[in-house]
Amino acid sequence: MDVSKGSWVNTTHDWSSAVDPEHLALIRRGPREFAPGGTWHLVLEVLAYAADEASGRGGGRCVVTAHPDGSVSVADDGRGTDTRTDEHGRTVRKPVMATKDLRFFDHPDAEALPDGHPRRGMSVVAALSEWLVHTNRRADGAWTQRYEHGVPATGLIPVESDGATGTRVHFRPDASLHPRDLPQDPDLGPSTRAWPHLEVRVDDRRGARRP
Repeated sequence: MDVSKGSWVNTTHDWSSAVDPEHLALIRRGPREFAPGGTWHLVLEVLAYAADEASGRGGGRCVVTAHPDGSVSVADDGRGTDTRTDEHGRTVRKPVMATKDLRFFDHPDAEALPDGHPRRGMSVVAALSEWLVHTNRRADGAWTQRYEHGVPATGLIPVESDGATGTRVHFRPDASLHPRDLPQDPDLGPSTRAWPHLEVRVDDRRGARRP
């Protein structure tokens, strides 16, 4: 039975709003504050969600891929981003990309990511990327959506299910960020303790590195 969005409990994000323009603009004005260290910090923001999912399921895997065009994708084997049907029969996905994470963004004591900087949420990744494509596969369907600087550029588009579940976040960091190579064997530092259930592999497809 479909249920009104107004009755959905807000845990990590506010279901009532699909996009928060002021929140995204705030992030875009402070790339050094919200993504210290550049691309790798954005990757850690995404990995933190995969780690949450892996912890809840007793284990999980994630692949970080560096693509030749400078984009990065992070794909996990979790349940897929929470997606529901409202009272009008419309598919609604939790607005993790375009609204603030209620647990971390405005909290000075938010958990630290493995680079030592505060975790603030997936909206940081979306806002500080030229484009981002968020694909989630769940047991009851699969959907994808494109964002540009955090703002949805398409609606939620159904995609053919392949029988697997999980979330894939593919993004190209904004040129304002300091570039940083993705390590073949990522040094996740404290995450070996904080994220013990998540296995991470890096796939670098950019070709041979310069000496």
